[in-house]
Amino acid sequence: MQTPEEILKQYWGFDAFRPLQSEIIGSVLEGKDTLALLPTGGGKSLCYQVPALAKEGLCLVISPLIALMQDQVNRLKEQDVPATCIHSGMQFNEVKRTLDNAMNGTYKLLYVSPERLQTRLFGEYMTEFDVNLIAVDEAHCISQWGHDFRPSYLKIASLRDVFPKTPILALTATATTDVQADIVKQLQLREPVLFKQSFARDNIFYDVRYSENKNADTVNNVNQRCSIIYCRSRKQTESVGKYLAQTGVNTAVYHAGMSKEKRENAQELWMSDQVPVMVATTAFGMGIDKPGVRMVLHYDAPEHPEAYYQEAGRAGRDGKASLALMVYNSADIKRLIESVALQYPPEAYLRKVYQAVVEYLQIPMGTEPDQYYPFDLADFCKKFSLQANEAIHALKLLEQEDLWTLSESVYHPATIEFTADRYALDGLARAHPDLHYVTVGLLRMYNTIFHFPTQVRESAVARQLKMNKDELLAKLERLDNMELLKYNRPGEGPQLFFHHYRVDSRHLIIDLNRIDILRKRHQARTDAMISFLENNKECRERFLLTYFGEKPSKDCGHCDVCRDKNFVAKGDKEMRKELLQAIQERKNISIQDLAAPYPAVAKKQVLGLVRALVDNGEVVIENSFLSVVKR
Repeated sequence: MQTPEEILKQYWGFDAFRPLQSEIIGSVLEGKDTLALLPTGGGKSLCYQVPALAKEGLCLVISPLIALMQDQVNRLKEQDVPATCIHSGMQFNEVKRTLDNAMNGTYKLLYVSPERLQTRLFGEYMTEFDVNLIAVDEAHCISQWGHDFRPSYLKIASLRDVFPKTPILALTATATTDVQADIVKQLQLREPVLFKQSFARDNIFYDVRYSENKNADTVNNVNQRCSIIYCRSRKQTESVGKYLAQTGVNTAVYHAGMSKEKRENAQELWMSDQVPVMVATTAFGMGIDKPGVRMVLHYDAPEHPEAYYQEAGRAGRDGKASLALMVYNSADIKRLIESVALQYPPEAYLRKVYQAVVEYLQIPMGTEPDQYYPFDLADFCKKFSLQANEAIHALKLLEQEDLWTLSESVYHPATIEFTADRYALDGLARAHPDLHYVTVGLLRMYNTIFHFPTQVRESAVARQLKMNKDELLAKLERLDNMELLKYNRPGEGPQLFFHHYRVDSRHLIIDLNRIDILRKRHQARTDAMISFLENNKECRERFLLTYFGEKPSKDCGHCDVCRDKNFVAKGDKEMRKELLQAIQERKNISIQDLAAPYPAVAKKQVLGLVRALVDNGEVVIENSFLSVVKR
């Protein structure tokens, strides 16, 4: 058996592990349940990928996002690691073939969502898998007290019944002490070994600024360096991206409302350094392993410190100095204060939204569970006169009651199910021979099409029937209109996966006590975020470390609060000399980068002296960069 170090070198080309990786891998290889807390960029994925290759059998990876799974699998394939994933956009035959291959030992890693574990087909195959490790990524999602609870994660513990001797590795970047305890409890970890790297990031300079002109402050700090700018809404993302482009900043935009092709193109432009600045919602970033991000800028304040820390941590993965800048104003504070009532509406409103959903999706009483439905939030809210902001939070609360799962921008292939019997279809031969020809072809290609909605490839059907695709689609539409079959067209967009048998909204069981506890926890996290924004006395990093249960021994020395505390005002003559030296040493430094090390109280002096140096002809500005004039 290869050693972990040999595997690391062979597949990833690294000579040594990062801090705690080797210890975590050692614990897993000894068969121990393990809980690992590594900050964003700490290399969590290697902690299960290396053991997967070191042991016989298959590593089952539970991951929350399709994009995250696909990104990991693509990178592993590039490194010649046999890995694959199963997601909702796959056809039935593709899923079955993947499960067959997994059972026969084709893969070393199989990525699935927690929802997939509960499907009948997966359950039939799972018992035949030789699973050497169960890795639970983003493990904080299992905790109701965490910031991103997903009820489907609670069912992961059922794997213990199938694989009682297989170790479980739980990984997360953000978990308070309460959430850590809940992860251990909910995953039924047995005497778990805890590895916890400090949340301190010495190379990240935290900077929080009050701003009445966020656009101007954003432009002044971006300066074409590799950056991510986070906005709360799709509309805000588009607006900021447009503003930056108009001011000459080469910018890409990414949010879940864009088509798959546009998102992939934006990501590729940014990843390949063709575009330095990405303006995005928080849908962008998970699984994006780009080491040289020099700045993460929060245009809107996140709702809690966990989200802020995780997103800010996407800067400086290469260990070099990077800026985590947040601009906020009174509107952010007001939004945070109001978020409690918005996100936790009264019981009557939850029942109203549930009833609206089942009517919108036209789900009759007693309909079989575990079905996907296209779900357009804007259209849904318009039809039932609901405010989108309020409705989306009610939908998420009901999702946490394990009623459904909402997924954004999921590709759903075409499905067909015959609703007429064979006698009615045989009658087509006389009245509509062209349609009869299509039905016969479908029956020959898909033997399950009479029993349940079956995923079909329209292009493959068209080739088999020797007709063009448009002609086939027209005939399928006719058959659907004649109610001989149910044809669900392919597409990409939001999906709602309905988990349960539909009930009357008056009889819907809602755990109001749980929601009340969540409301109080949210209030506490929101209060902490407001305190972080308004804080001007405590070191930013010390504040965050204390929040996550650490006891820091010193201040970071380089956040905005520390700089203000430690700054000793200098006279114009001394400051002028210091600035000239910095411009000369750095060569092609921007005004923003020149002023960055100085606290807010000194920036006016810095900018005034730079203007004087330019006016005197000692310094020139070319393409936004400063340089000393040679005499």
